[in-house]
Formats: sequence, C-alpha cells, structure tokens
Amino acid sequence: MLNASSAKCLFITSNRIGDAVLSTGVLAHLAEKHPDATFTIACGPLAADLFRATPRLERLIILRKQAWNGHWLGLWRDCIGTRWALIVDLRNSIVSRLLWASKRAYGPAHKTGRHKVIDNASALRLDPPPAPHLWLDKQAEDQAARLMPANATVLALGPAANWACKQWPVEKFAELALKLTDSGGALSGARVLITAAPHERAQLAPLFAALPSEQIIDAIGQNLLTVAACLKRCRLFVGNDSGLMHIASAIGTPTLGLFGPGYENVYGPWGKHCAVVRTPESAAELWARLPYRGADHPNLMESLSVEAVVEGVLPLLPARQIADKVAEDIG
Repeated sequence: MLNASSAKCLFITSNRIGDAVLSTGVLAHLAEKHPDATFTIACGPLAADLFRATPRLERLIILRKQAWNGHWLGLWRDCIGTRWALIVDLRNSIVSRLLWASKRAYGPAHKTGRHKVIDNASALRLDPPPAPHLWLDKQAEDQAARLMPANATVLALGPAANWACKQWPVEKFAELALKLTDSGGALSGARVLITAAPHERAQLAPLFAALPSEQIIDAIGQNLLTVAACLKRCRLFVGNDSGLMHIASAIGTPTLGLFGPGYENVYGPWGKHCAVVRTPESAAELWARLPYRGADHPNLMESLSVEAVVEGVLPLLPARQIADKVAEDIG
C-alpha cells in the first residue's frame, strides 16, 4: 500500500473512547505491514492516552470540539504542510479531502449495521478484519504494577457508562462481585478492580460499600493506558457497553459485555475471548420505553439478572476452573 520508505501516514479516528479502540486494528495492521512508516493520529481528547504508545508515533493531534467546526479547520492547518503517503480517515471528513495525499482510505459514510471493526477494516478492504489492539508504554506498566497485587486473581468491573439508561444497576454489580468471589464462587478469593471516570465515583458508592475495603483495587481516575495495563493483569472483565469494555477486549482480557438498549451486533466486544449477555428484551423494545421528551429516562438494564450474568461468565473462565466449579457444585 505504501511505496515510499519512511512514509508519513495520517490516521483520523473517533472522539469516543469505544469507537477509537475499535479503530486500532486498522492502525495495528498498518504499523505491522509498513515498519518504516510514521504516524500522525488525530482523535478526541478522551481517547488520546490510548494512542501515546503507538509505534513510530510522530504526532498526536487532539481534536477538541470548537464552535462552527473550528477543530476541523485546526486539523487542516496542522496537516496542510505535509505530503502524506496515506490518509486513513475513519471519520470520513471533508478535511482529509483537502490535504495532499498519495492514497486515501475512508470509513463508511453511513451506518451499515455491521460491527464497527468490520466497518473500519473495509476502509482498507481488509478481510478478515484485524482485531483491535492497544500498545502499552513503560509508564502505564509501572503504574499498573504499583496498583495490582502480584500473583493475585483479579475480577475487573466496569460499572459505569456514558448513558445512565444502559448502566446495569450498581447494586447488581455488587451482588455479582460477591457471588463470584466468595468461598464457593467461580473466582473465589479474587480481588476486585473497579474503574471509572472521576466524576462517576459517587454513583458507585453502593459497590464500594458492599465489598471489604481490602478486597478492592481502586483504579478510578487513572489514565486510560494505565487502566489498560491493569486490565491486562485481570482474570476477567465484566462491564456495561462502554469504552472500558472495548479496552478490556483489545488488551486481551476475557470480557463479558452487558447489553440492553445497545446493539451488540455493532458494538459488542470483539474476539473469541469475549461474550455478551443482554436483557430479555431486545434493544428495540427497550428504546420504545423511553419518553418522547421531558421526563427522566428510566434505567433500561434492570431486567438483566445476576444469575444470567454469572452464567455468561463461566464460559470465559479457564476450562480447569470451570471443571473444578462443577465438581464442587455436584459434591
């Protein structure tokens, strides 16, 4: 795809954390196939940390939304002076069409109903689509080593989401953690890693109150690459349809995503080490419950039972651990 040595590539990806993570498979493909290429990455501020360890990263441009789409004008100004060997624009923006480039690739202009990983791969006609991939740096690894106990089994929970309607009740996360980590649980004796954004701490108070303080590993407010390094050390991640779910999946941790009003066929965690459980109702049925305007939106995840989530967890655990758990239950 790239003919020149030391080719310069511009990679434009999402503002949202989850969408940005789901685009990293394309970036990893380019980094592997073109070892002499350098990369300039443009993304939103929330996702920026996830790209800081990208191989041969020349520049990270943070797109902070401005009035009248001024952030796109800023990107054009930052990039107009470079002769790009390749521009991959997964935002399908006008800006990338106004830059000099030998080759260009674009994400779909409209919703396709396919998984986002497949949509992103279609920009370069990659089949099979490359899986999302995150690179860690020493700073993230060192901080994770300080936070995570050595040789401990750790259950990671992602109990927050960017929309309250798709957050499984925090009390159910607490019940799940107790069921999995008690003396008869599938992850008996495990520590519990809790991670979320700083502003989400207050809403997670029932989870902190339900678990012994010595069992909790508090990673709230850590930068996302440190969170990824922590998740890499976990036995299992269980969380809402969120960016954290995609980080766990991309770093290789067995991941169970909890879905209700979200669409797992488009945004489910990617990979054979991942699974989803959803509410008994379809996404369409749940969306129909939302008021047209005015009234507070209801929680749409309450019908998902703890028992259903436990059942979803078991296939993601090592076969030996599953066999031991079955033997204990029979005995």
